[in-house]
Amino acid sequence: MQKRPVFIVSDRTGITAETLGHSLLTQFPKISFETTILPFVDTEEKIFGAVLQIDRAAEAYGVKPLVFTTFANPEYNHRLFAAHGVFFDLFDTFLDRLEKELGQESAHSAGMSHGIRDHDSYTARISAVNFSVHCDDGLHPEAYSQAELILMGVSRSGKTPTSLYLAMHFGLFCANYPLTEEDLEAGVMPKVMIPHRDRIFGLTIDPLRLQVIRQERRSRGQYAELRQCRFEVRQAEAIFHDGKVPYVDTSAASIEEIATTIIARKQLRRGYR
Repeated sequence: MQKRPVFIVSDRTGITAETLGHSLLTQFPKISFETTILPFVDTEEKIFGAVLQIDRAAEAYGVKPLVFTTFANPEYNHRLFAAHGVFFDLFDTFLDRLEKELGQESAHSAGMSHGIRDHDSYTARISAVNFSVHCDDGLHPEAYSQAELILMGVSRSGKTPTSLYLAMHFGLFCANYPLTEEDLEAGVMPKVMIPHRDRIFGLTIDPLRLQVIRQERRSRGQYAELRQCRFEVRQAEAIFHDGKVPYVDTSAASIEEIATTIIARKQLRRGYR
């Protein structure tokens, strides 16, 4: 497979450039991209260091690296462009057209998309993360009345990472409940969840995929056996059907896709309270 070096360079976190750059590069699955993230490149010395790294990569790979940048200070871009790379200035790509359409210049301030500009929203997001940790994996069900969403599924179906993603990116108060062996044997909605039925969303997973995940975590015992995985998934989906609980298959979906699907199907807010 062809390899190509990629650099994400920013005078702040680089999250914007990394996210957009990654989205673009996934459209080229036949190329293996070797990505280097260079955040907080905000001095002449750091710019010089970034130029050296890009030039070394160009020499090592025999091809110009792709360089995605988000610099609030356009002077940094000019200096970085001295390197032997192919450059994509993500701010310049969009800001110039926006300035013309809106009839005013942009602020050209670093970190505005990820900084703490709205302290109330930031505090709400932190509260949501704390809540998700507090109510992770069936802990503190007495707090479920505060939850906007409760994820339910078998062990290792993706409940915890999805809960935290929803908290961090959307400020949602999200708990998660693992279906236990007792719940699965009974085959009915757990009593503790019945009062919160309208806020439950189920996660299911292909048994073969579940077996692989469990073997990586704990290979011995019944927990990672394919027969056990098939039983648990079958029983979980039966509980979802009987309880009229919507659910999504997480087998081949990213956390972002799972979260967006849940928000759309439950018609949840996308913001901070």
